[in-house]
Amino acid sequence: MNPTTRINGLVASGFEEVHAEFERNFARRGEIGAAVAAYWRGEKVVDLWGGRRTPTGNEPWNEDTMVVVASVTKGLAAMTLAVANARGWLDYDAPIASYWPEFAQNGKTGVTVRQLLGHEAGLVLLDEPLTIAKLRDLDYMARLLARQTPAWPPGTRHGYHTLTIGLYAQELIRRVDPSHRSLGRFFHEEIAVPLGLDFYIGLPREVPAERIATVRPLTMWRGLLALRYTPIAVTLKMIVPGSLLRRSFVGLVADPNDRAYLEVEVPAGNGVGTARAIARAYSAFAEGGTELGITPETLARITAPPVMAGPKDVVLGLPSYFSLGFLRPGPHQDFGSSPRAFGAPGAGGSFAFADPDARLGFAFVMNKLDFYLENDPREKALRDAVYRAIARLATPTRAAKMADASKRPRALVA
Repeated sequence: MNPTTRINGLVASGFEEVHAEFERNFARRGEIGAAVAAYWRGEKVVDLWGGRRTPTGNEPWNEDTMVVVASVTKGLAAMTLAVANARGWLDYDAPIASYWPEFAQNGKTGVTVRQLLGHEAGLVLLDEPLTIAKLRDLDYMARLLARQTPAWPPGTRHGYHTLTIGLYAQELIRRVDPSHRSLGRFFHEEIAVPLGLDFYIGLPREVPAERIATVRPLTMWRGLLALRYTPIAVTLKMIVPGSLLRRSFVGLVADPNDRAYLEVEVPAGNGVGTARAIARAYSAFAEGGTELGITPETLARITAPPVMAGPKDVVLGLPSYFSLGFLRPGPHQDFGSSPRAFGAPGAGGSFAFADPDARLGFAFVMNKLDFYLENDPREKALRDAVYRAIARLATPTRAAKMADASKRPRALVA
């Protein structure tokens, strides 16, 4: 660790190893600035931050520093749909067109909310490039989204809807919410304010620039260097312009450090906040969701085994398990103490999830983006340390259950 690296925050008794691993991220794993937080059994047990807020310079990462978390945003967006489901406004198994009649164009009449949120709708691409100005006009976006034609028969395969899943979720919330709020506003009023979260989907202009970390972005040169430690096929999909994964960014040239980009709502990719806020949100769900009005029926739908249309993600080129907007434990991203866990990773290494069986909410964020699609060594070391601490502190029976990963059933493949 650089002698000038400052680590601040707290860990509860028994979680000291998490602090040690966080220090190792700076000493051995090239960390610039980062934060990690965990809530166990409803109580905050880890809240650490450190390093630099900017890749160059010496501005410290402070307690209230926020950072754009890329696709971790998808999990927070999925929470808004869960709230709508719990209130009876949104049926996961209903056709989207029953809420949004214009959506039925071009072969989408029978596409269900569940298929969209499982990345099975085939709506990965758009027929025109996006701009920040277009994203500001939600009525324009609704017309654009409604006319799209699926890239494959919906429900027959799945492929990561990199940006579009959040755009469609945005319009769904506007349609089912009696007040017709945007997804970002809905999240703020129905989740962030009740829980006291520093997290935004659509960053308010009044948030000072000094609170926002500067991201060291992914580049083609860094991607070529990353071929030494990441799967070649996947890394090439991330850096080759013509790949389906790259095309799934739908022409949006988005600089994660551009304030104008952060101020519009991109519910699949531009949420800004703290690790503490994200972990707290997932903790609310891990505790059953009653703070937010989540019903046992809605939580059971979220935690049920995902039924995937084929094992391989045709966009990422790897097996992946998604359900109701969340990533679920699977062959390449195994997380949580049971298959009931759910969360969302973000490009570059960030990750957050809820583990209802362990009663854990966890989040890791950083400003140095790397090319791991899952299990970034920085995040994985912290997550594993949290689970080792829980295993030591839990009852022997409970500890044995969480330590036994071999008994987990696989997700169902249709």
